[in-house]
Amino acid sequence: MKATELHNMSETELNKKLKELKSELFNLRFRHASGQLENPLSIRNCKRDIARVNTELRARELKA
Repeated sequence: MKATELHNMSETELNKKLKELKSELFNLRFRHASGQLENPLSIRNCKRDIARVNTELRARELKA
């Protein structure tokens, strides 16, 4: 996910995306622990996407 995509989203969309990403991260960790995860880098990418969304939410909070 690109940061420019996040700039165009509304705050409710960002919160929804954050919930989805956290759920995905949980599932990735679960699959990694059970040995079914093919690409362990997907955990890192998911964490970075969560950080991008949180950064955008925080920037909007400070701007308001």
